[in-house]
Parts: sequence; C-alpha cells; structure tokens
Amino acid sequence: MASTLPRLPIFEAIASHDPKSTVVVHSASGRRFTYGELLGDVAEAKDRLLKEAGGNALDGQRIAFLVENSYDYVVTLLSILGTHSIALPLSPAFPTHELQYIMDQSQASMLLSSKKFETKAEALKDVLEGKPRYIKLEKKLGGADYAKVTLEGPTDGQGGMMLYTSGTTNRPKGVLIPQSALTAQAKSLQTAWNYSSKDYLLHVLPLHHIHGTVNAIITPLFSGSAIEFLFPFNATAVWERLAAPFLPDSKEKDKVTFFTVVPTIYNRLLATHQDLSPEKQTAARQGISPENMRLSISGSAALPTPIKKAWADLSHGNVILERYGMTEVGMALSCGLANEDRVDGSVGWPLPSVEVRLVDTETNEVIQPGEELDKDGRERDGEIQLRGPTIFKEYWRNEKATNAEHVEGEDGKGRWFKTGDVAVRREVPSAGHSDQEWARGPLYFIRGRKSADIIKTGGEKVSALEVERELLSLPQVAEAAVMAVPSGKWGDKVGAAVVLRPGAEGKAGKPWGAMDMRRALKDRLANYKIPQVMRVVDEIPKNAMGKINKKQLVKQVFAEDASGDEM
Repeated sequence: MASTLPRLPIFEAIASHDPKSTVVVHSASGRRFTYGELLGDVAEAKDRLLKEAGGNALDGQRIAFLVENSYDYVVTLLSILGTHSIALPLSPAFPTHELQYIMDQSQASMLLSSKKFETKAEALKDVLEGKPRYIKLEKKLGGADYAKVTLEGPTDGQGGMMLYTSGTTNRPKGVLIPQSALTAQAKSLQTAWNYSSKDYLLHVLPLHHIHGTVNAIITPLFSGSAIEFLFPFNATAVWERLAAPFLPDSKEKDKVTFFTVVPTIYNRLLATHQDLSPEKQTAARQGISPENMRLSISGSAALPTPIKKAWADLSHGNVILERYGMTEVGMALSCGLANEDRVDGSVGWPLPSVEVRLVDTETNEVIQPGEELDKDGRERDGEIQLRGPTIFKEYWRNEKATNAEHVEGEDGKGRWFKTGDVAVRREVPSAGHSDQEWARGPLYFIRGRKSADIIKTGGEKVSALEVERELLSLPQVAEAAVMAVPSGKWGDKVGAAVVLRPGAEGKAGKPWGAMDMRRALKDRLANYKIPQVMRVVDEIPKNAMGKINKKQLVKQVFAEDASGDEM
C-alpha cells in the first residue's frame, strides 16, 4: 500500500527534487541519504506517530524530541509536520530541570528520543511522571528502496514548530511558528540568497534555534540542496572538511558552497587556521574562496568588523554576508549577494515579503522615509517593528506577553511585532544597485537591544554594539561586551568587560588597562561613548548561539562599580 503525506509545500518541494540526489550526509561516517529515501522514511515515521496516538488525530498537539544533528533529526521534524502537529526540538545540552519547564509549559503530548539521548529522555520522563507518552526512535541507516509516497489532503493545517526563546532577558517563552510562516520564511530566503540544488551546506549549528533549523535545514530542503552535519563544532574538523576536496589524495569531492554560522565560529576558525599543515592551510583557503564557497553568512550576534576583514583576507575575497533575525520572525533583514551590498556594520534591507518600520524610541512616532535625522542632524534611533507572513503567531499560553509585544497597525493591514531591537536607517550611495529588487534604498544598522544595549548616560544615548565594534578593532582586545552600569550621577555609565589577547601591553610595558583603552578610543568615539569603567576578564560567557546575557554579566563583573559618587 502506498504511503501518504499531506500536500504541504515542504513535501511538494521534496517530492519535486531528483529522488537520487543527496539530501543529508553524516560527516563522521560518510553515510549518505537521498531525497527519495527521505520522503518514504518521513511517511513511515508519520504513520508510526499516528499509531502511537491510537489512531487519534494529532492536529495542533506539541510533540517534543531529543535527536542528534543527523538524518534522523530531519525525518523526525518532518514526520511531526506530517501529522499536522507542532514540532518541539529540545536541546540535549539543557539540564533536566530546564527541559522539564519546556515540557510542562508546552503541554507536549509526546516525547521522542533517539538512542543517543535515551538516558536523558528517561530522566526527563521520570520527573514528568510518565506524561507525556515516551517513544524510542530507531536509527535510519539509509540504502532502503524508495517507497511510493502520495501527497493528498490539505496544504496547510494546525502544524508548525515551537522554539523557546534563549531567555537572556527573562524566562524562556514558547514561540509558535505556524506551518505557513515556516514556508514563508523559507521562500523569502530562497529568493534572497539563491539556494539551489547545486548548494552543499556544512551544518555545524545547534538545532533548537531558528538559525540552524530554518536557514540551514528547511530552506535547503525546499531548494533540493545537500546538508552535511558536522556537530558539535570543532574548528580543526571543519577546516579539514573545507580543505578535503582540494587535497591531492583526498576522496572527498563535494566542496562546501554555503556556510551559515555565528561570529564566535568565524573567530575560532581564524584563530586555528595557522595550526594546520601548510598543505592543508592552502587547501582550506581554496575551500573558502568565493569561486568555491558561494556564500558565507554570519548572524545571531553582531559580527565584529575585524573578523569580517580577516575572513575576507584569508579567503581571497569572500565577504561575509550579515543578516538580522530572531526566533519570533525567522530572518527579517539581510545584506545582498553583491559584495558592495555587504556594508560593514549593516544588516541590509527588509527581506522579500517582510514589512519593516522604525518607531522613534523617544517620541514613539513612526520614522517615515526621509525623516531619519532629527532637527539637529543626528540619526534617530527607532525600534524595529515587523509584520508579514513570516512572523510567528503567538507566545504559547502567554496572551499577556503576546499582546505586550504587538501593536495594531493604523492602516488596518494587521498588527506589528515589536522586536525590542533598535536601529537607524541610513543611505549608503555605493550599495543597492544590484539586480536583487528587494535590496534597495536606505540600509538598516542595528544599535542593539532596547533593554540591554542602548545606554543612557548623562542625557546622551550610546549604542553598546558601536562601542564593542571599536573595542574589537583594537589589536589588544580579543573579546568585548559593553553594558550599562548603574550610576547615581549619570543614570548609567558605559562599562566594558574585555578579554585581552596574549601579550597585550600598555605604556612602558605595563599591562594594558583602562587608560590605554581611553587613549586608543579617543579619536574613534565621542567622549561620552568611551567606557568609564573597564574590567579585564578571563572569559565572557555566551550561549550556544554566541549571545551574552548582559544583565547577568553586569552583576558579575561590575558589582563594585555601581555607585553614586563617580567623578
């Protein structure tokens, strides 16, 4: 009997690709899986879920899963979508109590687990006292005959995906992304970044975030691309894989054409390239050069300009493309594919189908085109607000937060989502002239989170990201985080936590310190933007996507600096 799947756009796309073409490669084992196998395996896994539910419909139910980055992850995710239920990927790195919170808050009806995470799932099942239903998944080994799969029924439904916010500012919230929004996000990126069946992605990201799932799995599946999983990230392993097709004795023929990661990964790669043998160094540079790696993208945190420049130098001219997105909206803004459209410090233009506006953080007025400067000629800071088919539906079981983060549009065309991120809009004459129709007009430059990155000091507003960018351009500074330090006199002071490079020296051979930092920045930043307090630290804690919890960091690093008697 032929298997069936619903006629969702993702399954229509997969069915349209060459069934013999590669969909997933496991980097360590070299095992390969095809698009033809994928459709059959998804239909079979969907049938099993319905059987486990006793033949009852699963429409709209949350199904959580703990599965490693692999073909099995892809099959599990798609099989859940195939039952019109909501896929809830869990992070195996989370402690049991955090997973318990997510399971309880989401009211998941099933917990699926691969063999690798059975122990973790069993521990979670125990604290959940047997609810929800627990199902052990079997590993797919590949090589099976293609099953005949028929697409039938509705093209949409109550299914989708639910991801939990990283909780850097408050308790994680469940972001419900309907099937239609996932499709719209993928279609928008397909248009903007030209994914195709010729693309080969090296996937090194965690899979409980929007970046790893939508940008690097769902959109490639829509496009017929191949995805190679190499996780957890290991700089040497990544360099060796990028170099392999260009080494004389290598059997590896697939060159990586598409690489989307976070700034910390580029930083690690740049720091470790010199550790390779001379032959591998040359081959790796060839692997990341523009003629081989079509696109290298950075996101999830601000990309320091020195990293962007160093990557372009190392790769013989591959300029990293920056973009802006978040769990609630997928990707919203992006620089263009033309090199001159990858402007330093900018995240580009609204992506296809995304509507963007800036709302002045002081007056709460919409900053209309042409009104980007105030009466004194200074750029106006505005909160980024978004709407369109790519935006999430709601925070799960949190109507108060959903309502608080949306505002009705005055034009009757629907509500806007308030991102909490602040930006300025700026004309850049050299950009916006490519054949990409959506990449036109003034570009957006992120100033930071409204709550953590916009520092009000002595009546002036400072962008923490701007100060960080300048600090990171100093040769002595390896990492930097700039934040508001409470101050009786100034309201807030600008504080900087920095990790120094080995051997960083100040004047007369002394350790590099606050006075050296001020001297170095005095010609780069207005006086009020230069950090008033600086602390040298061994490390700056980050989450899996390279984000920093600044509210926590300020308590750890600047506890003694928050006072009312500064000079």
